[in-house]
Amino acid sequence: MEMPRPAPDEKWIRGLPKAEVHLHLEGCVPYGLLEPAAAGSPPVPVEDGIPLLAGLSALLSYLDWSCGQMSRGEQLERIAYAVAERARANGAGHVDVIVNPTHWPHWRGRLPAMVDALDAGFRAGESDHDVTSKLCVSLKRTQSKAEALELVEVLLDLGHPRVAALSIDGNEEDGRASHNERFAPAFERAAAGGLRRCAHAGESSGARGVREAVEMLGAERIDHGIRSIEDPSVIALLVSEEIPLDVCPTSNVLLGVVPTLAEHPIRRLREHKVRCSLNTDDPLLYGIDLAGEFRRSAEAFGWGTDELGEMARVGIESCFAEEDRRRSLSAELSAYLSP
Repeated sequence: MEMPRPAPDEKWIRGLPKAEVHLHLEGCVPYGLLEPAAAGSPPVPVEDGIPLLAGLSALLSYLDWSCGQMSRGEQLERIAYAVAERARANGAGHVDVIVNPTHWPHWRGRLPAMVDALDAGFRAGESDHDVTSKLCVSLKRTQSKAEALELVEVLLDLGHPRVAALSIDGNEEDGRASHNERFAPAFERAAAGGLRRCAHAGESSGARGVREAVEMLGAERIDHGIRSIEDPSVIALLVSEEIPLDVCPTSNVLLGVVPTLAEHPIRRLREHKVRCSLNTDDPLLYGIDLAGEFRRSAEAFGWGTDELGEMARVGIESCFAEEDRRRSLSAELSAYLSP
């Protein structure tokens, strides 16, 4: 029996060039920006600024509460700048940030102003920390076909260079593949308009949801996707189409998708040649960072520099940064991994 190798040390992991591609803006709102006394009590208990979440429904309720307090552009600018600042501290040179407008009531109907405020923070973060950023604007699975198409038209009319992709998230309604046919026209319109596509699937839904995200929505990346392991034909689809999974191990454990990190299917997925990257999902809600995800995964699965380097490369190659930025980050990674 092969013994696990010692994990690379903290300095090496933080220095490893990376891109994070599964990061929710809603999970990056510092608790210190919130005013519980004015907004009412949080919907879940909070200890040391970290909400104690018991599943996806509790997470979504907390997001609605916390984002509901963000009414000013300077708040969004601060959040975006802090995303870039944390990315640099963790060795990430690019972040794709998912933002779902339905969680931000003060910005409904004001998406252009919201994007402008976030853009200001990301531009400052790029200037100060050399971290590029793109937005993946997300639908919620409870929205209608008409609402989905309306959002896409707003994004295409806006034509903001910060907006790279259409996404979809929310509760996947286990037992049904989340009515992906309802959203297929919006994703088709997004693709025709030049937007990239990513989709949450295979978290609370099973492997069927992953297949539908690829075949109905044209998803180029799958956020989570770990329940693909339940269906060999879905694994074969991911491998043949080279569709990467944007995996968030700690999030999956904390939300009860998998019992423990040791039982997480990412190792088996990689053994089946599925491309996987490591990400944080909602880092400020879980008290984690990207370097910690790499370190914990290395310790749990006996991974060394080769495996961590490969997952860093998947993140860089699959991110929605401009082509020259991806080439630059890939070159940095290759140099870092050279003997």
